[in-house]
Amino acid sequence: MAQNDSANQPTEAREVHESEVTLAQVMLPSDANRFGNVHGGTIMKLADTAAGIAAIRHSRRRVVTVIMDSMTFLEPVYVGDLVTVRARLTWAGTSSMEIEVRAEAEDVPTGRVTHTSTAYLVYVALDDAGKPCSVPKLQLTTDEERTRWQQAEARRTYRLAARGD
Repeated sequence: MAQNDSANQPTEAREVHESEVTLAQVMLPSDANRFGNVHGGTIMKLADTAAGIAAIRHSRRRVVTVIMDSMTFLEPVYVGDLVTVRARLTWAGTSSMEIEVRAEAEDVPTGRVTHTSTAYLVYVALDDAGKPCSVPKLQLTTDEERTRWQQAEARRTYRLAARGD
């Protein structure tokens, strides 16, 4: 889908809920090792997919992943579990966006749901020439969203310091 360069300057802020994404997938034997534990990379791919969709929904542009902060696996995920990943924007800058992804595993027969991991990913929106372009501002409507924004600002400061900017 071609985009007009005049659309490069978004004027309308978007609320967090407008770009939220939930993906769910049953974990199959091909997703796991021989002991039935799902590979971390499988969960990371789901997280990147959900976060990428959230970034596209917010920017209405093609996006690329810039960074995935560390993803700690708090609990194992097993073959047969229903993994749900939820992605939402926590911060938007000039051309970049931070998305939080929370992963949960459900043992469907018992209904037991376990928080397995959380990660933060940063994406940059690209114009038709493949260059970074502006994204809409993120309109914060709740205290929780404002707190997440402040936490995202702290992570951004850390990331920039770590790379020497």
